[in-house]
This record gives sequence, structure tokens and C-alpha cells, in this order.
Amino acid sequence: MRGLTLVPMAALVLNSVIGTGVFLKARVMICNVGTPGAVMAVWVVAGLLSLAGTLTYAELSTLMPRSGGEYSFLGAAYGRFTAFLFGWTKTVAGPASDAAVAIVFAIFLNDLLGGRLSGLSMRLVPVLALAVSAAMNLAAVRTSGHVSTALTAMKVALVAGVGVAAFVFGDGQFEGLWARGDGGTCAGVEPGAMGGLSGFGAAMLGALWGYQGWNNLVAVGGEVADPGRTLPRALFGGMAVVMALYLLLNAAYFWVLTPVEVASVPADSSVAYEMASRFLGSHAAVIMAVGLMISSFGTLFVAQLTGARVPFALARDGLLPRSLAAVSVRRVPAVSIVFKALLGMVFAVSGTFDSLTDMYVFVLWIFYGMTGLSLFVLRRRFPDVERPCRAWGYPLVPGLFLVVTAFLLVNAFIAAPLPALSGLGLILSGIPVYRYHSRRTPPSAAADWLGGDERVTDRDG
Repeated sequence: MRGLTLVPMAALVLNSVIGTGVFLKARVMICNVGTPGAVMAVWVVAGLLSLAGTLTYAELSTLMPRSGGEYSFLGAAYGRFTAFLFGWTKTVAGPASDAAVAIVFAIFLNDLLGGRLSGLSMRLVPVLALAVSAAMNLAAVRTSGHVSTALTAMKVALVAGVGVAAFVFGDGQFEGLWARGDGGTCAGVEPGAMGGLSGFGAAMLGALWGYQGWNNLVAVGGEVADPGRTLPRALFGGMAVVMALYLLLNAAYFWVLTPVEVASVPADSSVAYEMASRFLGSHAAVIMAVGLMISSFGTLFVAQLTGARVPFALARDGLLPRSLAAVSVRRVPAVSIVFKALLGMVFAVSGTFDSLTDMYVFVLWIFYGMTGLSLFVLRRRFPDVERPCRAWGYPLVPGLFLVVTAFLLVNAFIAAPLPALSGLGLILSGIPVYRYHSRRTPPSAAADWLGGDERVTDRDG
């Protein structure tokens, strides 16, 4: 049933996209590009790129109104092997994203406690957060919709409130918006990711983590009322609000703090907390830290809720061990939830926030690019299939999306090769898994990925 209208769709955009990255990434980004103005430009470009991706995905989601998202798109365009690699990557790299959010929770807790968490505690707190979130997903999955709605309101209020309060109560100056961050400590930032085109590309990875979630809208493409009008308007409106909020908050950072101070924020703290402490004082900043903790934990809860369905779906299709498709008495994929949480704990203990997010964004954007290309493939192979929503600006907008995506992936190898190589290793590790499990399950035809419509004719056989 197509019951989702403009306002619910725009709210879904806000809830899916606004996360934790905007509270932390300014530190690394100022080291990447040097000036606050360049940081703001990166947020705009990354937002436009994400919008181009959503407009490209809009046609695919209404073409294939079935669960699976990219899994279905890639299967229809390239076959089951490519679709499996995407699902495998989400299965083994998705927990890295969960681990990064759990590390953010620990950073905000450390802010709340005045920096008193030890190095060991900074490793153990994310593990505990992952365990508690997984337990909640096992026991309270029916409340997820209410949790998600409450988080949307709180996230928007938090970002907008902190940004406005900085200009009202902060003692800043606009001159700082044009100063440089040279001389900051830039802890953990690779020298090859500072300055020039490489630095801009590296900063884009950070901003794209902040916009991560735009692709989640494909799951509801078949339930949108009048998708040809509703989807583009909701995407434009929702992403415009997100971009405005992100620019407001980043302008607030550099209004209150100098670029050097932002670049020198410790890796175990957040730019948002350091800014709030400056103009609100330590007591009010405690409230800020609590709000950030709640927001980050909520993000982790939703990520585990949705992410566990990926290995569950693969196992149900016979491409992963059948045990991952087991459902508990509460009708939740319990084994997949536990598996994902345990793998996330391994990442949390072994990685840092920036390295995990860079790796995760890199591997996902490989498949985002392939999904964008599938739009061209499927238009050629299935020209007569009904498309309730056609990609806006085709072929220019999808083409630009592919060009910029290719640049980001190549630049990732140049600026930060270790996360990129680690991500590729995770993808390739799925090949022997696929070869083992695919022998037991017959492949599907392209028309089956499109929903098995008898009117579909595959010109390539």
C-alpha cells in the first residue's frame, strides 16, 4: 500500500541521516582542508553528492518495491554474486559502523566525566554499549518505531539548539571563520590527508559519514504515495534541512573556537562538547554531554535493529549459515543480532573512531557507485518496465554521482590506504563463503530480482 506522504518521508530523511558525525568530524576535517570555509564547502558538496545518490536510488526503489534495497538492485543488474558481496560487506563491515558509534558513546561519556576514563575504560565502554543495545533489540523490538520517532525530534533539537545557542551566548567573532588551522595537533590524521585535493577527498569521507543513512530510504520506495512527486520533494526538502543544520553547527564551532583549537581537540573528546564548555560552562555542558550520549546510543540501537536483518536475509536465501536465520520467540532474528554485536565488539577493541568510519564509508561507496551504475544497466535491459519515479536529471545527475564517487574511492587509496585496503580485504573475504554456500542454492534470473513480473523481458537472456 502506498501510504507514505510528503511529511512522513521528509521526517524519515531527517531520522535516517542525522547521526553522530557532525558532532566530531570538524576536528579531522579542519586538518584535512585547513580553513573553516573549506570545511563548510565540503559539507555542502558531500550533501549534494548524497542528494544525487538519493535521486538516483529513487527510481530503483520504485522499480523494485521489495525488501533488500541495494541487494535487489545489484542482483538485478549484475547477478547474485555481486548482490551477495554487498550483503556480505554489510554483514562484516556493518559492525565496524556500530563499533564507531559505540566509541562515540564512550567519547561523550568521557566528556561527561571530565576526561577521567582510562584508556582501558575507553575500550570497555563501547563493548558494554554494544551488549546493552543488542539486549534491547532482543527484548524490545516492538518499541523501535517509537524510539526512532523520539530520536528524530531530539536530534534536530540538539543540533539546532546548540548551533543557535553558540551565536546567542558565545563570545566569538566572524574573523575566525577565515583563519587557518595550521599548528593544531591533528591527532591521528594521516599526513597524506592534509591539504590539496587529497585532503579535500579525505574530508569528504568524514562528511559522508555525517550524511550516512540517505540510502535507507530505498526500503520504503514501494510504499510512497505518488512517488513521482513525493520522493523528489521529500528528498530535496529533507536533505536541505540536514545541510542547513550541519552548516549552522559547524559555523558555531568556528565562531566559538579558533581553527587551531578545533584541530587540537583530543581524540577522546568531541568538538561539540569543547564548544559548549566554552560558552555554557562546565555544568551546562554536562547536560550537553548527556544529550549526545542519548543520541549516540539511540543511533546504535537503530543501527543494530536494521543491520541484523542483512545476515538474516542472506541466511534465509541459503547464502550464509542457516543458524543466522533463526528467529526467537519474540519474532526477532536473535542469532544475527548477537553475531553482529560480537563482531562489533571486536572492531571496538581493535580500532579508532576515524579509522573505522573511513573504512566503512569506503566499502559502502564502492557499492553505492555500482548501484548508481545499475540504473543505466537496468534502463537498457528493461526499458519497458513501469517506473513510478524516474531519476531526476538523468543521465547528468547519476553520471556526476558516479564520477565523484570514483574520485573519492581513488583518493582514499592515496590519502589513507590502510582503511581502504582493510575494507577491500573484508569484501574479498566473502568470495570463499559465497562459493561454499551458492552450490546449494540455484541462482535467480534478473526478472526474479525485479519481482518476477511476467511482463519483464530480459533482452540479454
